[in-house]
Amino acid sequence: MNQLTDCYTLNDGTKIPCIGFGTWQAKEGDIAVTAVRTALEAGYRHIDTAACYGNEDSVGKGIRESGVPREDIYITTKLWNTVRGYNETIEAFHESRNKLGLEYLDLYLIHWPNPANFRDRWEWANAESWRAMEDLVKQGYIRSIGVSNFRPHHLEALAKTANTRPAVNQIRLCPGEVPLTNVNYCRERDILLEAYSPLGTGKIFSVPEMTELADKYGKTVAQICIRFSLQMGFLPLPKSVTPERIADNTKVFDFELSKEDVERILALEGIVGYSHNPDLTNF
Repeated sequence: MNQLTDCYTLNDGTKIPCIGFGTWQAKEGDIAVTAVRTALEAGYRHIDTAACYGNEDSVGKGIRESGVPREDIYITTKLWNTVRGYNETIEAFHESRNKLGLEYLDLYLIHWPNPANFRDRWEWANAESWRAMEDLVKQGYIRSIGVSNFRPHHLEALAKTANTRPAVNQIRLCPGEVPLTNVNYCRERDILLEAYSPLGTGKIFSVPEMTELADKYGKTVAQICIRFSLQMGFLPLPKSVTPERIADNTKVFDFELSKEDVERILALEGIVGYSHNPDLTNF
């Protein structure tokens, strides 16, 4: 990857820009609108949101205000945990699509595999939602479908009834949390790993080893994290609402971490805590 618009090729043959702009915790209203518009002005062409973020209206407005043609932007949103089932998923998808103001979405994900409301029947619930998503692809409303926060046993369960393999699995991947069992499982099946919270939800900035690496390469800690993600073959989704940081986070193509430094980062296990166990969440 040599520039922001370089792409990975998904297992369905479609292409996805190698870095996405994350919008989790970008508040609905001027904050989210400005952040998305600023990201697109900085060169991002991949925007990631979700129904539960509560900002799809603003993300759509930011996209329109940017003036960037729709066909040049890759847009993802996600099905929230309160919704499962065939008809319910169709309805939720169109609600998200209408909030975003789009005729189609590039990628639609099941946000979590085992919601609290469906814990006694999560396999069936995911299968029915996936069936709806497959039909939405056939109807031209979605180009690719995937999952988020799925672990191997969730993917195995989905595969029992799915006609389409997930194109991506969006999971928390950052220095301190690289779950190799899940990573290797997805790699073996050509499921692209998207890295949400690639900056460890901000905790990474207080890790001395990361500061040392930033000093060594003359880069910011965030740039080291994003570069690490790319060299691991992940697709990072950095989030910021600060214009300077939004721009800085794109400047990761003019250096390369040594193999030794990649291994050093991989060894920093647990430095920013761990993600929720999807089978034990209360949401």
